[in-house]
Amino acid sequence: MLTILRKEFNAFLNSPVAYVVIGVFLVATGLFVWVFPDSSVLDYGYADLQSLFNLAPWLFLLLIPAITMRTFAEEKKAGTIELLLTRPLTDGQIVGGKYLACLLLALVALVPTLLYYFSVYKLGSPPGNIDSAATVGSYLGLALLAAVFAALGVLASALTRDQIIAFVLAVVACFLVYTGFDSVASVLEGAPAYYVSQLGIAAHYRDLSKGLIDSRDVLYFITVVAVALLGTRLALRSRTW
Repeated sequence: MLTILRKEFNAFLNSPVAYVVIGVFLVATGLFVWVFPDSSVLDYGYADLQSLFNLAPWLFLLLIPAITMRTFAEEKKAGTIELLLTRPLTDGQIVGGKYLACLLLALVALVPTLLYYFSVYKLGSPPGNIDSAATVGSYLGLALLAAVFAALGVLASALTRDQIIAFVLAVVACFLVYTGFDSVASVLEGAPAYYVSQLGIAAHYRDLSKGLIDSRDVLYFITVVAVALLGTRLALRSRTW
């Protein structure tokens, strides 16, 4: 699996995909956090990074499918998937290696934003006047959200041989899982609204963003990732391409 991980990650670094994804993510978050007056930390007057954590899921919703769309679709179209499957690797190792490479690239895009935290930490009055627990929870939530989006993207890529179709499928799946259940819950009331909202990512992400790191929220993300990767493995086993 580590061999597949290294191969896939190096392939990202040798193509413009990685640099475009990281560049777009950092430019967009930088503009919203520091420049645009409606969301700028400098104009907002409070030492927090809520604008970053509100925007990042929507950027990931578009950018992570752009990373994952080639994982299996490109192999199928090029006819190299059969070659890959003849290697002494299990389907789980192939899926795991490709998935972790995509997730690693998404997490690399997050690392430079730590500078935002240190900047706001220093700019606070007094310095350090920032809710660090909420920030840690928000970063954990973003990492877990990226894990789910990457898993759904890899699954979409395993279902087709066309990268564009894989991208569209992944975006739709990520959108529905992120905000679809919240939309349904908004037309319900009482207990049904609560339970339906708990099926989606947004409710668990909001809880983590408050600094409330609950094992149930973490388990939710891990479960969704596991189900998506299992679906990817089953798609590989079907050999329907």
